[in-house]
Amino acid sequence: MAPVLRAHPQVTAVLVLLLSVLGLAAGGKLLVVPVDGSHWLSMREVLDGLRQKGHEIVVVAPEISWYIKPAKSFVMKMYPVPFTQEELDRTFWRTSQDVFEEGSFLARFLKTYEGVKKTSAMFLSTCTHLLYNKELVRYLEESKFDAVFTDPILPCGQIVAQHLSVPSVLFLQQIPCGLDFEATQCPNPPSYVPRVFTDLTDHMNFLQRVKNLIFDIPNYFLCDFVFQPYAKLASEFLQRDVTVLDLLRQASIWLIKLDFVLHYPRPLMPNMVMVSGVNCAHKKLTQENNQFPTEDCSLDLLQQQESVATFAS
Repeated sequence: MAPVLRAHPQVTAVLVLLLSVLGLAAGGKLLVVPVDGSHWLSMREVLDGLRQKGHEIVVVAPEISWYIKPAKSFVMKMYPVPFTQEELDRTFWRTSQDVFEEGSFLARFLKTYEGVKKTSAMFLSTCTHLLYNKELVRYLEESKFDAVFTDPILPCGQIVAQHLSVPSVLFLQQIPCGLDFEATQCPNPPSYVPRVFTDLTDHMNFLQRVKNLIFDIPNYFLCDFVFQPYAKLASEFLQRDVTVLDLLRQASIWLIKLDFVLHYPRPLMPNMVMVSGVNCAHKKLTQENNQFPTEDCSLDLLQQQESVATFAS
């Protein structure tokens, strides 16, 4: 090998150049558009690992939030929003309390409807103030990001990804109304895939399948007022007619925080990857409790980091 290199100095120069570039290619520039609450807490685990691998991470977040705070592992760009911390806390607290209240299905549905309506209005306002913050958007355009990492429970990150024309990686558990199934053209038969709050399994008799189908109907009313305003906002901002499904269909990869060990199996598409276990990435069983062989949850975290790094490099 050495005589060949000495005889061909051009080859040597090219190899040296390639090796020097590999160090630069190892890390990418990732834009993160998170969703506040527990969604952010699990996403933080992935970002910390990506930072350790040399990726440059920029998080855009509102000045008023529950859990999204500055950290050493990423750069945070904040923007103003038209509500106070007290108003945010009150809205979240009231919505969380409604989930645990008892009553008839109709009463619980109406309370959930009102709670989701108020919370959605606040999130929509947050997204609007992000997109129309000219100084921040100009910074994002000039930063030349390699990918957008976002939670699609609210499609604001997808709007940003479309505007910047960069790939997007979605990090989620599931989206209401089965939009994740529709966006990926993934089979979602009510005779097999149990709906939320039905307490059904993936083996149903005829009446249970009918119940499973009926429980899907209210979702369309909930999703109409939750997601339709984002379609309108996206159309105005991107200056072309788009729907929420159009935005979600552009995602390159879906990282789904589920596991068939704990959840009933469901069909998946090739770009949908199961990555459960992120919230227990740093937890290990003691010798006394570890009676059965288990895999370290950090393996799931590593899989998530590698999936995101594919588009950030």
